[in-house]
Amino acid sequence: MDLTLWQYQFRIIMLGDSTVGKSSLLKRYTEDLFLESINQTVGVDFYVHFLEVEPGVRVKLQFWDTAGQERFRSVTRSYYRNSVGGLLVFDMTNRASFDHVKEWHAEVCERVRPQKVLFVLVGQKSDRDDDRAVSREEAEKLAGQLGVPYVEASAKTGHNVKDAFELLTRRIYQGLLSGEVEPQDGWDGVKCAARRPLRLQRDDPARPSAPPRKCCP
Repeated sequence: MDLTLWQYQFRIIMLGDSTVGKSSLLKRYTEDLFLESINQTVGVDFYVHFLEVEPGVRVKLQFWDTAGQERFRSVTRSYYRNSVGGLLVFDMTNRASFDHVKEWHAEVCERVRPQKVLFVLVGQKSDRDDDRAVSREEAEKLAGQLGVPYVEASAKTGHNVKDAFELLTRRIYQGLLSGEVEPQDGWDGVKCAARRPLRLQRDDPARPSAPPRKCCP
């Protein structure tokens, strides 16, 4: 894949308490690396990855890895509004990190209005199933309440890491196709490399074609 060519750019923010493994997930996804010891994020770190969501449609993913500590919240909040996607991450062995997921979700939703952020809930450290403090049933129930998919993953083993990030990316892409996500001037959550109409979904070939809608103003 030619990494200089892309049709869309999505900004995605990593959300969750400190030490839940947000940076480790990103390191595993973008570099296929796992470090037993990793420095805590101070403020916000930045990662880039490319994904072909369908033949000929390449997406540049910009990830903002936010610090979970309260003292950095004023910094991380400034990145919410220009994000189109969010990975809500909790540590399956840390009950408090799970209990705080609703707060992270509500804070982002409040600050991005009138824009919309699409989420995936991720239970991190699935390799430590014997130490889990949150059951799958509880996590799936919370995901249902928030209206988001749920994935259990492990940055250490790589289990479901790719699936979690690609599920979110494809959700955003489908949101663009359906009109659930609308690119707008002054908002950097989604950018388009070229001014070309979005292709409409072809779920029903018999359905009359709608007029093409511009991806970007």
